[in-house]
Amino acid sequence: MRVSEAAAAFTAHLAQVRRLSPATVRAYRSDLADLADASADAELSSVDLETLRDWLWRATQRGDARATLARRTAAVRSFFAWASESGAVPADPSLRLIAPKRGRTLPAVASVDAMRVLLDEARDAAREGDPIRLRDSAVLELLYGSGMRVSELCGLAVDDVDLDRGTARVLGKGGKERVVPFGGPARTAIAAYLSRARPTLVARAERPGPALFRGSRGGALGTRAVYELVARVLAPVIGADTVGPHALRHSAATHLLDGGADLRAVQEILGHASLGTTQIYTHVSAERLTTTYRLAHPRA
Repeated sequence: MRVSEAAAAFTAHLAQVRRLSPATVRAYRSDLADLADASADAELSSVDLETLRDWLWRATQRGDARATLARRTAAVRSFFAWASESGAVPADPSLRLIAPKRGRTLPAVASVDAMRVLLDEARDAAREGDPIRLRDSAVLELLYGSGMRVSELCGLAVDDVDLDRGTARVLGKGGKERVVPFGGPARTAIAAYLSRARPTLVARAERPGPALFRGSRGGALGTRAVYELVARVLAPVIGADTVGPHALRHSAATHLLDGGADLRAVQEILGHASLGTTQIYTHVSAERLTTTYRLAHPRA
């Protein structure tokens, strides 16, 4: 069995048996396809530790980030552990493969004032009644107001949102369901979208469905469209060339902690499996505090 054949069987196992998210499966498929190319699609049993080390070394020469290298290391470890358990290889060559240490980078975060201006501008534009602008205002308000992931937002059905309680039921990573709160501005924007925009968009669809947010042709709104929306309105605010919906999630988490929210409560809202993942936002807040101190204190 060649590397590419084994990789196809493994990614099918991830999707159908382990039921990992489509995004995770795609990442593993991409990593293993790169391994197949680097090894000239050799027989799986001929891939040894040196082959894997050379593969990672080539990735470092390309300039791949340490986080990417760490993910690739995890991918081949899982791959060869599965291959070893299934009898496809006599021994696991990845056991001694060392992943590079991840550098922890602070996420891009917009200021509270900048978010206020951005959302107010989206709300004012929506007052003209254009269905797309009404939808965009609701999308931005909900992403920032709840801190949910873009995949969670695009997966929402109409019945998942409770406007009376100001909550949304989302399906997160690993198929874990949670309920997230959102505030008054998001509630107002969603209500306006539901009454004045969604019926118009649904009427354009070939197959109307339960998806809350709809695209310009009436189908379910995709993550790419949300990325394009956020990049257009948020990149100038943050001052970054590339920025996506996760920046709104980062901003929401940081502003919650800046406002005095409990770390574990923020963990629950974001749906983080580990508290350590949430703690990065305390570093963002600390860095902001330090920057303010250095700018303002005469003895800084």
